[in-house]
Amino acid sequence: MQGERPQGLFAAWRALFEKPFRGITTDGTAKPGLFALKPEGAPTAAVIDAVAVLMAAMTPDQKGGMHFPVDSDQWRNWQNTELYVETHGLRLDEQPMALREQVMGVIRASLSARGYEMSRDVMRLNGFLGELIGAPLVLGEWSYIFCLFGEPSIDKPWGWQIFGHHLCLNCMMIGDQLVLTPAFMGGEPAYGDTGIYDGIRLFEDEERGGLSLMRSLDGPQADAAIVAHSIMDGDMPEGRRHFADNLHLGGAYQDSRIVPYEGLRADTMTKSQQRDLLDLVDAYLITLPDSPRAAGMADVERHLADTHFCWIGGMAKDDAFDYRIQSPITFIEFDHHAGVFLNNDAPAKFHVHTVVRTPNGNDYGIDLLRLHYANAGDHHHHG
Repeated sequence: MQGERPQGLFAAWRALFEKPFRGITTDGTAKPGLFALKPEGAPTAAVIDAVAVLMAAMTPDQKGGMHFPVDSDQWRNWQNTELYVETHGLRLDEQPMALREQVMGVIRASLSARGYEMSRDVMRLNGFLGELIGAPLVLGEWSYIFCLFGEPSIDKPWGWQIFGHHLCLNCMMIGDQLVLTPAFMGGEPAYGDTGIYDGIRLFEDEERGGLSLMRSLDGPQADAAIVAHSIMDGDMPEGRRHFADNLHLGGAYQDSRIVPYEGLRADTMTKSQQRDLLDLVDAYLITLPDSPRAAGMADVERHLADTHFCWIGGMAKDDAFDYRIQSPITFIEFDHHAGVFLNNDAPAKFHVHTVVRTPNGNDYGIDLLRLHYANAGDHHHHG
């Protein structure tokens, strides 16, 4: 964020945070009836066990700073910069290694093995970046904040959150359902090539799958999908690029943003293109345990006809690009970023940001939480 007016950014974020939550929508009104309480096989009991181990190791003071009611607005108070501005949560780099590992035990129990490894690789590459630029205290493997929401329960709502530079995960659990959005993962660089970092590679499937789908479109399809041919200037829509979010529309604090559909509708794709689009979505849902992931993919497939794919950028080997997949129940963004710490002025393939959200009011599981309270005859509500 060097020289990038962070005070103005944080003031703008604060103003967004203070607005009531609506969810990302296409027109300002969340579509009703999209989400339902149903068994999805989430590993709730294992996550509860992992939280019990963590809580037993914490002091009352530590617990007090990181534990919030399940319907707290603190869910929405995450951001993905390296700037240390928060006073809430459990700051991992200030804890002994044993406690850090217990926090990661909660995350490991909640995600697929691949999802956990991706999360750890994002953290490791953050440490690599800190070493590359000589700022290990600012950019570290453990420069992350962990929060717990509600009381761990087999049937009542509760969840956890971890956030920091290039990694923000929000996990709401209700019964054996699990919502893992908003989820933000990034890397600058998105791979490691020396020492303990050698061999770490992030976002290869997401990059390759997006490019391959785009290249498979015929002329009229490509014309429909392409919002702009250049990721920088040229035919980019006015005001589309943001100095911090670049081309992301669903980043930090954008919980109620209006994002109209753009691009190519999946019902105008061929069967094999639709299959490739579903495979691309699956590359993002791979963070979920098998059963919730299968349930999530079934939901995506049910709304396939109303799923839109749009593209900004080129399609040559070294071209940077941005794409979005958006439907009533999913919102996925992939963006090649310009350098923040490394010195590329133009977006480049080694700096990647990805965002996954659940539009129409179910980020943070908020719509499921509302349904839970309605079913329980409870008078709680989420502000």
